Amino acid sequence: MPPPVQIAYRQVDLAAAGVNGYVGFNPHTEYLKKGDKPFGARAVDCDITVEHDVAITVRDGCRLFVDICRPTNPKGPVPAILSYSPFGKKFSGKVFLDESPWLPYHCGVTDDDISGLEKFEGVDPATWCAKDYAVVSVDARGAGDSDGAVVIMGTQEGEDGYDVIETIAKMDWCNGSVGLAGNSHLGIVQWFIAQLNPPSLKAIAPWEACSDLYREQFVRGGIFNMSNFEYITKKIIQGRVGVEDFREMYRRTDNGLMNPYWADKRADMKSIKTPAFITGSEFSSIHTMGSLRGFMELGTEDKWLRWSATQEWYDLWAVKEHNDELVEFFDFFLKGKQNGWREKTPKCRMSLLRFGQQGPIENVVVPDFPLPQTDYRSLYFGPEGKLLDKAPTASGLVSYQTQIATDIASFTYTLDKKTTLCGLPKAVVYMSCDEADDLCVGVQIRKLGPDGKALKHLTIPFERAGIKDPEEAPMSGIVIHTGPQVNAPSVPYHPHEKLEKVPPGTVVKLEIGIFMMGSQYEAGESVRVDIMASNPLIFPDSTDPKGALLPDNKGRHKVHFGREYPSRIILPFAEL
Repeated sequence: MPPPVQIAYRQVDLAAAGVNGYVGFNPHTEYLKKGDKPFGARAVDCDITVEHDVAITVRDGCRLFVDICRPTNPKGPVPAILSYSPFGKKFSGKVFLDESPWLPYHCGVTDDDISGLEKFEGVDPATWCAKDYAVVSVDARGAGDSDGAVVIMGTQEGEDGYDVIETIAKMDWCNGSVGLAGNSHLGIVQWFIAQLNPPSLKAIAPWEACSDLYREQFVRGGIFNMSNFEYITKKIIQGRVGVEDFREMYRRTDNGLMNPYWADKRADMKSIKTPAFITGSEFSSIHTMGSLRGFMELGTEDKWLRWSATQEWYDLWAVKEHNDELVEFFDFFLKGKQNGWREKTPKCRMSLLRFGQQGPIENVVVPDFPLPQTDYRSLYFGPEGKLLDKAPTASGLVSYQTQIATDIASFTYTLDKKTTLCGLPKAVVYMSCDEADDLCVGVQIRKLGPDGKALKHLTIPFERAGIKDPEEAPMSGIVIHTGPQVNAPSVPYHPHEKLEKVPPGTVVKLEIGIFMMGSQYEAGESVRVDIMASNPLIFPDSTDPKGALLPDNKGRHKVHFGREYPSRIILPFAEL
């Protein structure tokens, strides 16, 4: 049962014909022929039967509506893949990309890649039905014409998903096996459904999936930020009642601390027994730690991780090899096909980013994550902005003005040989502030070229963008990655159960976990650590530097170093 908490909701727009693919409530069956282009894009690969607005009643009596795309002439009953979210079951990837001119390069996705039948961030029935799968697009509770108010993750959405799965599994066209697939919300919800272990759920594929809405998205390190959810609420979700109001639910906390409402938004990974094929990347930020936590904590040995070098929508829709591999995974667990999945598929594959004009190194097979025998090496902050192999004997400090986004404390280390850094870095920083009793601190790791210039990584292939250098791309977090960052401690784990202020002028030790990094450096290239009062997800290169500032800071932050205060960055040196 969901926690006994009075939940605040905010209004969303009513579903309106012509908006986000919505066409009005109209239960009927449609038949597509092989070669049809229902939305003027990719053709369907087989005859498809589409059942629109099918009602499924969940345990509390609410009706959720789904669209079912299934092969018209299968050899027998087929498994179902669920695309589960409140984003609108007819809100397709094509609609989103076509109506988002602010997205650089269409995220590398073309009309040859998707048909318009796919739910936003879900698999495409145009290709999957030809593989003898049904694809079920679910309007989650409160979305579109579904009853209730929209809930985001937690026990309620998990229970709804459980009931939908068990209903679908009993339909006469289904072989009784159901899988979950998709990016972002379609991935995150998989944790919350799978932790209840529905008997007909045979496999999940969360491709980029946050796992803790408090720590990983909305309240990183105790700093509240609506992240991308203002956009989602205003532009994507439509329904009759409303959606959970995260800003108000945070206001109702005791000084922003953990409570039963937010605790329910953290997935219980150890309870999940379902086989899982997980993907993640270091630049999706919201989803990075959830993907890793899932792989490390899932309560099953049947789990695989592929760490990606490309943006999640491009990865899902435009890379045929990735879809083919996903089909093999589901064939094994949903159809019982003896295709050697367990034997031939590496448990863990990483990508190493090289930044600049160099493309990434992908599919590096490693035995596990974290990588065994990683050399977690400390590089110490020192004078003249250097990172040193040993802590300097003399004490020192640098400071930055917290109201100036471009004022940053930086420390640099130049590599003398080819080096791979792959794993979870951590900063241990001794800091103080004379003017305030709290410090909001951002940390980012940058890669520098031999000329000392900070480099960027393009998250879609150069040929899809039509450029040769990331410097030619517009500064957008969707297609440009500047390096692993955090403005919150994600590793080590922080319970957020009590508030501890820092007396002004007191030097305090901060242990700051930094998001996953996988990078290869050549001799002469450098690693730089930036300490700042800006949100590193927005800064650098923000067009609104003041808007990038973290809240509640005052005066100057002092970064102390030396034998008494051994501030350092701990980096994961790996032999690959």
